[in-house]
Amino acid sequence: MRAMTTHQRMQRLYERREPDQVPITDWAWESTIWRWRREGMPQGLGWDRFFDIDRFVYLSVADINTSPRFEQRVIEETDTYRIEVDQWGVTKKNFKPVSSTPAYLDFEVKDADTWRAAKQRMQPSRDRINWEKLRTNWKTWREEGAWIIVAPWYGYDVVSTRMCGTETILAAMANDPEWAVNAFNHGCDLTLALLDMVWDEGYSFDELFFFDDMAYKKGMFFSKRMWREMVMPYQKRAIDWAHAHGIKAHLHCCGNISALIPELIDLGLDALNPLEVKAGMDPTGKKRLYGKDLVLKGGCNALLWDDWEKVEAQMKTLIPGMMEGGGYIFSSDHSIPDYTSLETYRRIVALARALGKY
Repeated sequence: MRAMTTHQRMQRLYERREPDQVPITDWAWESTIWRWRREGMPQGLGWDRFFDIDRFVYLSVADINTSPRFEQRVIEETDTYRIEVDQWGVTKKNFKPVSSTPAYLDFEVKDADTWRAAKQRMQPSRDRINWEKLRTNWKTWREEGAWIIVAPWYGYDVVSTRMCGTETILAAMANDPEWAVNAFNHGCDLTLALLDMVWDEGYSFDELFFFDDMAYKKGMFFSKRMWREMVMPYQKRAIDWAHAHGIKAHLHCCGNISALIPELIDLGLDALNPLEVKAGMDPTGKKRLYGKDLVLKGGCNALLWDDWEKVEAQMKTLIPGMMEGGGYIFSSDHSIPDYTSLETYRRIVALARALGKY
């Protein structure tokens, strides 16, 4: 079969047809990229280009800004860490280079009253969109056959982890659900209004990718009833928006989301990642159960990526079953940790390419 562009591969995956090979992609921590630079990856070249993996282009929070746009400021900075207030009003501490999720120290949004103040700052306007990036790059992305993904932040996950903290929002969902639901819905309203602006200007994309970490190792953070009443409605609106525009809807949900997959399929979800093995997700089992309904991405246990023999054995078991009949994108089951050497990832890509040929 002739070599395909990423766009052609992805189209065939969503059509449940086999492409020329399994698409390969991932997300690398800043500290991982720093390591690879020290080990010989040249400056000025994106790591995805260096490894010649598939061309996925993301328009994320820096390009479609759905935050309250609080004033950003650095409180303390050393050679090893930075404490800062971000545009979501969160005071956070992180290592330099970034190698993990931040330590959250304080939040501007703490309750219904502070949410209402933040909400006033979250109104749709054209200056929330990175028009220059679109004008400069969109035509080239299309010409080179990239798969263009829009990945704005909204909903439970961003309110929980980026705005007020998991404990606060889970307590609100139980004790004061009105403001929690309002925060979820308003974020979705703002997102779809901004996406309408982009689409109306003629900039189409191929996939709506949304982050909603609703689970952990033991299962969901909240009950199915809470999901149906508070979370499902805005997720359905987003999925319906994607389908009305002829594009796909792809959910990122860490943790063990097994209990919710059939209902997400009923909503019309097209793809799911990252199939987190360390949280108890069984990628090949999910392929067997849901492969006809969902494109699946991930499922390669990143905890093993410091040991080539272990990751090689895992990939030889994982990829042949996941790729059968199309519908699989190879990546780690979350992100590339900084204990993964340049040489190890080079070998991972080479093996994924060899095993993933149709």
